[in-house]
Amino acid sequence: MSVGIAFAKGHGTGNDFVVVADLADECDFTAEQVRAICDREIGIGADGLLRVLHRDGRYFMDYRNADGSFAEMCGNGARVFVRYLIEEGLAASGDLVIGTRGGDREVSTQASGDISVVMGVPTTPHLRAAPVVTVGDRSWNAVGVHIPNPHAVVFVDSLDDAGDLRVEPEVSPDAVFPDGVNVEFVVPVAEAHVAMRVFERGVGETLSCGTGACAVAWVARRQEGASPAQTWIVDVPGGRLEVTERTDGQVVLTGPAVIDFRGEIDLTTL
Repeated sequence: MSVGIAFAKGHGTGNDFVVVADLADECDFTAEQVRAICDREIGIGADGLLRVLHRDGRYFMDYRNADGSFAEMCGNGARVFVRYLIEEGLAASGDLVIGTRGGDREVSTQASGDISVVMGVPTTPHLRAAPVVTVGDRSWNAVGVHIPNPHAVVFVDSLDDAGDLRVEPEVSPDAVFPDGVNVEFVVPVAEAHVAMRVFERGVGETLSCGTGACAVAWVARRQEGASPAQTWIVDVPGGRLEVTERTDGQVVLTGPAVIDFRGEIDLTTL
């Protein structure tokens, strides 16, 4: 692999990513390289890596977690991915479709500058009993949701109940989420309005999680019995997201995305 790889750094509500254009599909990063790039001490620093590919007539978001593992989808990453395409002149503002490991996703840019992503229809795993999330000496029943990443949504009295989240919450039984799970801790704020913290598998606590916000809003709507077309506000440590469940069951995530800076990185120095 050649040195001097061009990159961009961007974020969506504080969930930050390194973006690398690889239209010729030549940079097949190893897990070790992804970890080094995302390392906040020796690398650029990020929650994940977005590799821009072009497959089957559309742009494909090859997303990797900070630990080098693969993920099906990343809602905040998808918005940053599209912002990058627009700023690089690879796509125009408006409507487009991008590919992800979780399937094709419809994306649109709003007049406000925000970007909306149709995230799919959430599903719940078939479980004999609710999964249990444990932090320290406290445990809560959780709701399992796939969108398509796996999530365990927990409603708590205070977001501080999650602790400092330096250690991954325990989720049992192990067989419920064999590939790991993102854990969201949620409190109600007002009607159709919640706040959350998240521990992302393969990353740790992040300032935001787009698929997590969708899972949280989807569960909260069912608990409140609200109409499907209602838009929910989800506050995350890095800002605010909006989640709308359409009458066809599709969930739409809307929020900001910015590219902060660009540069080059020499992988041989990591």
